[in-house]
Amino acid sequence: MPARRSRSLTLAGIALACACASPAHAGEARTLRVCADPANLPYSNRDRAGFENAIVDVVARALHARVEYVWWSQQRGFARKTLGAGACDLWPGVATDVTTMETTAPYYRSTYVFVTRRAENLDIASFDDPRLRTLRIGVQMVGNDATNTPPAHALAQRGITSNVRGFMIYGDGSSASPSPIMQAVADGSVDVAIVWGPVAGWFARHSKTPLDLKPTPPRDGALPMTFDISMGVRKGNDALKSDAERALADERDAVGAILDRFGIPRVAPSATPVSMR
Repeated sequence: MPARRSRSLTLAGIALACACASPAHAGEARTLRVCADPANLPYSNRDRAGFENAIVDVVARALHARVEYVWWSQQRGFARKTLGAGACDLWPGVATDVTTMETTAPYYRSTYVFVTRRAENLDIASFDDPRLRTLRIGVQMVGNDATNTPPAHALAQRGITSNVRGFMIYGDGSSASPSPIMQAVADGSVDVAIVWGPVAGWFARHSKTPLDLKPTPPRDGALPMTFDISMGVRKGNDALKSDAERALADERDAVGAILDRFGIPRVAPSATPVSMR
């Protein structure tokens, strides 16, 4: 009996020692390494003033994690040089159908919009509006080779090119600079611009010139104009993908409130506008 009691005390002592040691390890905060653009409002910047910064904070709180940013300009090759190279674990705000990373279930869906000056009451909402053949039009372009965005293709397919002016999506690195394409509408350099919703919604709210936003049709033939947006993780990182999906689903109302606060136009999966604030 004494031997058995001694063995029991020894096991109890080991268990107590483990229990005492566990809280220190368990108390260590999980780190969520996030890659984001340092100068790309309304999405993100170094001051964490973008709506993606705010959504990342919501996800991090749900995961009881602290956020560690790796700042990287979101241009071509960003996935390979960041997630692919192990520099970070999560990229917020990527198209759901990208193939360079794994993506969560989408947490919002947005659309291209026609942007016009409110005082002119143009109310353009279709690529077939005959006025587009004579109005000065701004469209967004991508990359050093000025790759066309879907609205630029839609106009070109109708032979509308001579009155179109391209604006690069990627800016000059200064988050304080207004969106050039939105500024061109505000100052009258162009009459109408076709702009990705999050950019248009946020800058319209901050424009001294009142601007109107009208969603484009959800598709123009085979060209989609609405896109699902997700968070991206490194391929094979199924655990983080699952955690992020669960957090985004659980915090759906908080995420929606952030999108509303930043004026992000959203459409439902049926492409019916649900928020054009």
